[in-house]
Amino acid sequence: MQAIEIRNINKSYGDLKALRDISLSIQEGEFFGLLGPNGAGKTTLISIIAGLARADSGQVSILGHDVIEDFQAARQNLGVVPQELVFDPFFTVRETLRLQSGYFGLKKNDDWIDEVMHNLDLTDKANVNMRALSGGMKRRVLVALALVHKPPVIVLDEPTAGVDVELRQTLWQFIGRLNQEKHTIVLTTHYLEEAQNWCNRIAMLQSGEIVALDTTEALIRRVSESQLVLKLAEGELPQGLRPLLIAQDTIPASRIWTLRLNRYDEIETILQTIRESGAIISDIQLKQADLEDVFVQIMNTRRS
Repeated sequence: MQAIEIRNINKSYGDLKALRDISLSIQEGEFFGLLGPNGAGKTTLISIIAGLARADSGQVSILGHDVIEDFQAARQNLGVVPQELVFDPFFTVRETLRLQSGYFGLKKNDDWIDEVMHNLDLTDKANVNMRALSGGMKRRVLVALALVHKPPVIVLDEPTAGVDVELRQTLWQFIGRLNQEKHTIVLTTHYLEEAQNWCNRIAMLQSGEIVALDTTEALIRRVSESQLVLKLAEGELPQGLRPLLIAQDTIPASRIWTLRLNRYDEIETILQTIRESGAIISDIQLKQADLEDVFVQIMNTRRS
């Protein structure tokens, strides 16, 4: 059984085609990334998965439960951390979490509430009114609300947007633990380093369509080139190496040059060419392709 099964989903808002025939299967226990530029359709797809919006056509199921026909079971198995800060200003943190537990029929849930607050550094704020919390603390409560009923499938929509480093570290430690305990995690983020560090598999959306779907490792291998960053103490970059220049990364005033490297055995030839020109290297660095390189390449290719 798949944690999330998405079949032929289409969604339009007037003349805008937000999602175009999206089909996707996410396995139980998987840490899955859903990436794309603003307006790609990520939040629309999450809203359909969560039952907050209806697709024009197609079907979505959570652990075999259709989000429309069997919505109670589907929502019981799903926790969503929304992108927007939505909260009730009339209750404390603990009261808010207890109310959320009640929505899912959980009457004696204080032990788990305490554990969630502890792992998100909310214990000291348990009796503080929600409206008195900082933006970062409110986001922690949103994460706690999504986890309060122990859902096996968790969707994180930009969970670390605009928050401090401390929260990011705390959040990822806790989410990583839940994934090790076989919870399925679906992440949307503009911090591609987070997606690269955590996601086993990634789908990239653009203009409502899936334009890439593969393991993180396989996606990164799509960019075969590495980069050789050279800092010259004396001399100039030889003319013979100028075709390898990546222009946007070149900083002549700093005497730093970034060269495209298709194969590692090219390094020896490059260094020999520089020595023969009389230039002197003061620093050298080999940079590997990362998920950001892949993302930019795929998005630019699709636009062209």
